[in-house]
Amino acid sequence: MPEAVTVTAADIARLTGYGRAAVSNWRRRYEDFPQPVGGTASSPLFALSEVENWLAEQGKPVEVSEEERLWQQIRTTADDLRLAAVVADLGSVLAGGARSADDSLAPLHDATRSLAKRLGAGDAFEFLVDRYVEAHSRRVTNTPRETAALMAELARIDGGSVLDPACGIGAMLVAASEHRPARLFGQDRDEAAGTIAGARLALRGMDIDTVTGDSLRENGFPDERVDVVLCDPPFGDRAWGYDELTSDPRWTYGLPPRGESELAWVQHALWHLKPGGRAVILMPTAAADRRSGRRIRSQLLRTGALRAVIELPAGFSSASAAQPHLWVLRRPASDDPLPSRVLMMNVSDLDPAEVRSTVVARWKAFNVRPEQSDDSGVSQAVPLVDLLDDVVDLTSARHVPQSVAGGLDYATARDRFLELLAAVDEAASALVSLRTQAGDVPMTTVSELIQSGAVSLKQSPIKMETSTGELPVLTAKDVMLGRPASGRTTDGPGVVMLQRGDVVVPLAARQIDAVVVDADGIAAGPQLQVFRPDLERCDPHFLACFLRAAGLSRTGSTASRADVRRVAIPRLPVESQRPYGAAFERLQTLSSALRGLGDAGETLIGLGFEGLGGASLRPEG
Repeated sequence: MPEAVTVTAADIARLTGYGRAAVSNWRRRYEDFPQPVGGTASSPLFALSEVENWLAEQGKPVEVSEEERLWQQIRTTADDLRLAAVVADLGSVLAGGARSADDSLAPLHDATRSLAKRLGAGDAFEFLVDRYVEAHSRRVTNTPRETAALMAELARIDGGSVLDPACGIGAMLVAASEHRPARLFGQDRDEAAGTIAGARLALRGMDIDTVTGDSLRENGFPDERVDVVLCDPPFGDRAWGYDELTSDPRWTYGLPPRGESELAWVQHALWHLKPGGRAVILMPTAAADRRSGRRIRSQLLRTGALRAVIELPAGFSSASAAQPHLWVLRRPASDDPLPSRVLMMNVSDLDPAEVRSTVVARWKAFNVRPEQSDDSGVSQAVPLVDLLDDVVDLTSARHVPQSVAGGLDYATARDRFLELLAAVDEAASALVSLRTQAGDVPMTTVSELIQSGAVSLKQSPIKMETSTGELPVLTAKDVMLGRPASGRTTDGPGVVMLQRGDVVVPLAARQIDAVVVDADGIAAGPQLQVFRPDLERCDPHFLACFLRAAGLSRTGSTASRADVRRVAIPRLPVESQRPYGAAFERLQTLSSALRGLGDAGETLIGLGFEGLGGASLRPEG
């Protein structure tokens, strides 16, 4: 293993398990901590061997696994632009394919083969793929495993042929491989992604044909007809080829509007199906009711091609933070009777662990008896005539009846309320004692922290499209309501990507709401100020605490940008800031628990009144 293998501070935190705060503390407190050997001032690189030696001398020996060493060696050898190609090359080597002629990769080939002898070639490569996805989470669209598994099961592959026309690194095809497909076809515009997909399937012993190119513009399988199409297409792609594909024969249900690329993918999938073949496509929520797509939705219904629309929980799509839809389609055969009903389903509120079994069970029941009613509040077989109106709205909320106050629903709500009540009690018990402050504390301001470099200010765009695209967006309203990111946008100039530890403040609020970001890969929405603390000099929760406190004292007035920069902050070393930050976090936890308890209480009370009044509930005893 070359001595030049390097790691970032984040890598050290993950490899050692001590956390990023501990690594920052080591760098600040110990003069003998290894000095950076590369990188930048904001993201320095350290020699892995030097870090290991230092930890051993401190009585904190860490055993870095063979696979982690290999990954760090890959990251040291390949920059971000080459990473996908290098991972693809290693997969090709493991699968017995052609290897790169680049001699600098020879040590990686040897190390990868060594790891494969211990873990097995398939598991070794899956580890590298997982690490690659983590490293490029903002660039790689990788369908979540549970979503891909659900889609493959709904499609009833049963030994048929399968095509994924936007296969990426192969998540959908890997899921399909569990259902004994006769043959697999994959296409993607990214050559490295397609190579990775091919290697993953080859290492599973599957026969797969992969081609590179945009499936809409450069269809790699123009004459191929398959039993199943699975697809997680790009969302919100306005440059999908509208102008050059206007007269394309695939548009048998209507020319897709310029802003409806997803409907182009739907028709591309149907074009490649044999009569009676099935397609399952992940779709953005907006595709169900956009006015521009109503004609195509109508034709899909009138011909019997669209069989089900299923609303999934947030997190089931890597392309959107919103709750995605699954469209289940079938290419009608010549002797097929026209279906009279379409299954509408909403499982967005279910526990993610229950989604797959629930969806599959209700889909199977619908196929056996499509006319059977369902009073669960999860799904409904909707007559075609009810869908074919002027809007052709396929959103589940319009067609699936809301859960009624049956005994199980009330019992579930009661259990949820009691769980949250216990959480409030736990959060209250965890509060730290606060005592009266004696004496003066030297103060500074946010503006001075910015000037000194302890905090940097990242200003998000004043205006931004937040309804379409692949990136999740945290909006000002999300911050004020204390909810997760609800918007979507596309990456481009001016987009500010949030990092863990950033403190975000809405510009146009009547008081200063400050939230500490706890996840990467989310864009800052319009009208948000983003304060990025230097973690060695400023604790994020300490900063958020005093911004929030200043906001409470300004209630009733408009908090302008100048107000936030003038907020007074105690001038304390970072060690003394952290207890303030910890107290702020615990108050925030209590605040969230109380909000959740209030909502759960209102639901419980409403269900109780409704059930008692409607005679579906009665008191026990």
